Amino acid sequence: MNPVTLSIAEQGRLLRAGEISPLDLVEASLARIAALNPQLHSVTQVFAGEARARARQLAAQPPGGPLWGIPWLAKDVLATRLGRTTCGSKLLEDFRSPYDATVVERLEQAGAVLIGKTNMDEFAMGSSTENSAFGPTRNPWNPDCVPGGSSGGATAAVAADLAAFALGTDTGGSIRQPAAFCGIVGLKPTYGRVSRSGLVAFASSLDQIGPCTKTVEDAALVLAAIAGEDRRDSTCLRQPVPSFDAALAAGLRGLRVGVPRDFVARGLDPAAAEDFAAVLDALRAAGATLVDITLQRAPACIAVYYIVATAEASANLSRFDGIRYTRRAAGARDVAAVYEQSRTQGFGDEVKRRILLGTYVLSSGYYDAYYLRAQKIRTLIRRDFEQAFAVCDVITMPTAPGPAFKFGERTADPLQMYLSDVFTVPANLAGLPAISIPTRVAAGLPLGVQFYAPPLGEPVLLRAARGLETVLEFERLGLRGAA
Repeated sequence: MNPVTLSIAEQGRLLRAGEISPLDLVEASLARIAALNPQLHSVTQVFAGEARARARQLAAQPPGGPLWGIPWLAKDVLATRLGRTTCGSKLLEDFRSPYDATVVERLEQAGAVLIGKTNMDEFAMGSSTENSAFGPTRNPWNPDCVPGGSSGGATAAVAADLAAFALGTDTGGSIRQPAAFCGIVGLKPTYGRVSRSGLVAFASSLDQIGPCTKTVEDAALVLAAIAGEDRRDSTCLRQPVPSFDAALAAGLRGLRVGVPRDFVARGLDPAAAEDFAAVLDALRAAGATLVDITLQRAPACIAVYYIVATAEASANLSRFDGIRYTRRAAGARDVAAVYEQSRTQGFGDEVKRRILLGTYVLSSGYYDAYYLRAQKIRTLIRRDFEQAFAVCDVITMPTAPGPAFKFGERTADPLQMYLSDVFTVPANLAGLPAISIPTRVAAGLPLGVQFYAPPLGEPVLLRAARGLETVLEFERLGLRGAA
């Protein structure tokens, strides 16, 4: 068996037993990328020479922890000294970061081997990875379908076994939704659990970095390596990092699982509705107690999210002006023209749309009517979850309203595209940890279900996800490629 098709835990056991070397894994990943990436376009930069050198360096040392010698990929919104940090945008296509993001540093310290960077919707704005300035990524289950977004490059790469894991970012579901579309595990940690230092900001109060993996156990291993206090990020929590994998074996028996039936019933695809009903039956059969809950303000989450997120994007992206480290328009005759022409030429349509929306809701006369009201409702959304968690340990709902859709199907209707995130954005607005796991395949495309947990509730979140994963025994995608 090609070792790159194995999970992190399985690869780690082979490495520590001396049956394979870090260089063997790197070569297997590079061969897999060469064979499959021309069709998928999930990896936009490959660091072959640097990865081989790093693997040889590790091979000269005693084996380390669970991520030692494991190849991985970074979403191209994370700053890396290797290669470029483009954020999927023409505006940054030549930008080279002078430093690594904190999460990149921590994975380096853990012995993981960075082998490349993955495609993404420009500045993480999108639900399909169709908004990348460098072309779309294709879903490995069906190349005619999108992989989801904005971390579609990362999730497609893991689903196709190009690397054991990848790091993505989740602002409104951008790890979990593409994870469901690609049939893998996607974890969004509690806001502040993982440092955002070195993450190019989209919406600062919503963005979180998290792992895209093949199994729940792998997600726990990666989270343990990247979580924890970082004084370079003032929003990073000063909380100890627990043993995330300690609760994995506890199972579902006795777990109280909240089900927001009224919210879930809105706009669910028939296949997804059938799948979710089967998941509830599986949870009940495994010994979990299902508790009906009400999330009163959940239907307002999409509206609130797209006010808050676009407002913060408008502020964050104002720094990209053609003056400092971004691409500058040629022929501009004064400073105002540099700003206007550089941003017009450099930003894509979706980014421009969100900047305009954000500027509008922050403008005089509209701030109180839109932005301030959205923040008040956001507080009420958080309180709804506090009340729900008083009677349940975790909450479950589908990850997306249906399976992956075809290219071009929703690009002409932004509202329909935004509704792809209807079940994921509540976790970001409330700052909660959430995880998506694959459930089954319908008409050749995977479906997923997610769990939410209270703030800093990653142990019980992972317990629930691992318990359901064990019951469902989802069969992962097997792609032909490098031997």
